[in-house]
Amino acid sequence: MRLEFLQRTFWAATRQELDCLVIDNNGFILISERSQEMGRFLGEVDGALMTQLLSTGVFSQVTMYDYQAMCRPLSHHPSAARPLVSPISVLLTATRWLVNEFLLLLLEWSAWGSWHADSGAEAKAVFHHSHKHKKQDVLQPCDTEYPVFVHQTAIQETNGVIECGGCQKVFVMQQIPSSNLLLLVTDPTCDCSIFPLVLQEATEVKYNASVKCDRMRSQKLRRRPDPCHAFHPEENAQECGGTSDTSASLPMLLLPACAWVLPPQLLR
Repeated sequence: MRLEFLQRTFWAATRQELDCLVIDNNGFILISERSQEMGRFLGEVDGALMTQLLSTGVFSQVTMYDYQAMCRPLSHHPSAARPLVSPISVLLTATRWLVNEFLLLLLEWSAWGSWHADSGAEAKAVFHHSHKHKKQDVLQPCDTEYPVFVHQTAIQETNGVIECGGCQKVFVMQQIPSSNLLLLVTDPTCDCSIFPLVLQEATEVKYNASVKCDRMRSQKLRRRPDPCHAFHPEENAQECGGTSDTSASLPMLLLPACAWVLPPQLLR
């Protein structure tokens, strides 16, 4: 059954002044009157309703682990004062800055930059953007944990009232027969934004020294196969390799020199 047909049938049967949702057994919204909510987790859209479903046992939280995650390293700053820097480190930093500025100068005033003035500025912007992006995307391997919510099939229908301060939000939940889908009907007039959202954010797992050592011991070591198959009887060794016989092409070597000699009008 296509999702579009299911949506049309659903809205034809539930056309009333109520907020109707269809979610799966993990709490993700499949059908909603607001298209921007479809595909999102219910806790990110309605924290009050998801909190109530968790407290009544309709959903249970399970912790999952990702042992191949990548995390950003935490920068430790024990005090507001800058650490002492050795003169050699300062000299290396200044040299690196001068080299970067020299490369940017070459990008602006090189031969192709003088022919195309805007291309030099574009190259400089690309260089700055890639350099900044490279600095920000420094990640390291880590283990993370994140919550997953599972519907308890023993509870096929329930209803309740959520106290939201100045109003009450009534809801009804019923499992759709022969499926893993749930129908949620709520009152949209009551604002329950005082409840925090229920998110599925991953957090890094911090191990102590003993647990970290045990995990490193439990990891299997990768070893090469015992036999080494360096050749095959049906392989012709004369057809392999030959890269050392490759020679440079003279026209390709002279091409950069021609670019300096030819007038700029011919290169446009």
